[in-house]
Amino acid sequence: MRLILLSLVSASAITPAFAQPAADAAQSFPTRAIRIVVPFPAGGPTDINARIIAQRMSEDWKQPVVIENRPGANTAIGAQMVAKADPDGYTLLAAMDTTLVMNPATASAPLTYDPFKDFATVTLTAKNTSLLTVRAADGPNSVKELIAHAKAAPGKLNYGAGIITTRLAGYLFARSAGIEVQLIPYKGSADVVQGLLSGSVDFIIDGVASSLPLIQSGKLRALAKLNGRPLPVLPDLQPLAIAAGLPELEDMSSWIGLVAPAGTPRAVVDKIAREIAAIYADPVVAGRLESGKRHQAGLIAGCHHQ
Repeated sequence: MRLILLSLVSASAITPAFAQPAADAAQSFPTRAIRIVVPFPAGGPTDINARIIAQRMSEDWKQPVVIENRPGANTAIGAQMVAKADPDGYTLLAAMDTTLVMNPATASAPLTYDPFKDFATVTLTAKNTSLLTVRAADGPNSVKELIAHAKAAPGKLNYGAGIITTRLAGYLFARSAGIEVQLIPYKGSADVVQGLLSGSVDFIIDGVASSLPLIQSGKLRALAKLNGRPLPVLPDLQPLAIAAGLPELEDMSSWIGLVAPAGTPRAVVDKIAREIAAIYADPVVAGRLESGKRHQAGLIAGCHHQ
């Protein structure tokens, strides 16, 4: 089965009566610090992506851009925080498909935010490539070898994942491969990787950012990527669909987007979106992203952190 990821919800336009005041506000924006809430611990793909944006945004606008990590509840804690913030453009959320699509579909209790009513869409910032990774010292050498180990010991192998999307990817892999494995859930990528290193889990499904330095140093081994898009930092890595011989696992990507509280003036939202488009279009930034430590993101930017 192909995992289909939905796009960000559309933001509504402001009414003509408020157009001129909003335009005036956008012209002077920003006049103080901007806060980007990341609903994950520091060090994961969403955090790194936000830091790259924040550093350049701060340089261009001559204002501090603060990254505030608010992990927990499958991103709901950070989402609720931004949903209740003043709609002025100074508080933004680095949202994922988990936040806006998966939580509403899978939450067992009512959410503390409404993804359709509480946010104004700014822009999509990344479509992530996740990896299926094992320990290099004692892990299997291929996906098919991992499947064989799991079939030989039903229910004995554990896998680690953070967000709902990667947890679901692990479930779909196991179901398609006909294996029984146990999920060990984590709050974020750093914990997922540590779980693999410590031996708490046998394999993980997670983004490139946290695992890549350990893959390059020989401590971890990537067995497959979860889509067919080029991954320059691991050019020979096969898609999971090919490595496992399971074409139904063709694309299990996740995405990151930036949203503001509902009611933020459209002119301010558009100004932020134009700034991010300019950041990604800059050849210097593009070069860093291409040569950095993950697909679509580079070094952890040295920006303000809270």
